[in-house]
Amino acid sequence: MTGSSAVPDGQSHFWEFSLTVYGAPGVQEECLHLQERYGVDVNVLLFCAYVGAVHGARLQESDVRAAAAALGDWNQTVVSNLRVARRALKPFATGASASGAAAEALRNLVKTAELEAERIEQKTLEVWSAAHIGTWQRAEPVEAVAANIAVLLATHDMEVGEPGLTSHLVAATFADGRPTRT
Repeated sequence: MTGSSAVPDGQSHFWEFSLTVYGAPGVQEECLHLQERYGVDVNVLLFCAYVGAVHGARLQESDVRAAAAALGDWNQTVVSNLRVARRALKPFATGASASGAAAEALRNLVKTAELEAERIEQKTLEVWSAAHIGTWQRAEPVEAVAANIAVLLATHDMEVGEPGLTSHLVAATFADGRPTRT
């Protein structure tokens, strides 16, 4: 159940899972709402869904905090600063002038760097989890995903009580026959 299947070099089950789930209708909006309003790291949120759905792993608060700590200051010093730079460039990139085109090209480079920084963050979580996954309690995947998200939200002093807070994320996690256990 917790063994890993071969993944081609440079690819990641977690990254592929995240791209698919994040691209589902409504998920991006939910994730960004949690990020902007409550300071939730979207990759940690997706990680909670991933380990619950794919491995049936049920995380405790200490596990979620340790996963976030494994990232060190990466999210705040790298990912967040790239996000701020990308957003700051947006007003300059909307003009039809030559400088607008140059600003748009620069914004696209920053966006690419931000995405790569997030992929590195996910790889860090994936490597960290390999050393801990055998110690985590198991549950049915649907239960594990819901419990993991609730634990993550609790670490941000919030409850799942807000209607629809993560309903798209949970639905997308199990859409189209996903997940497959590794």
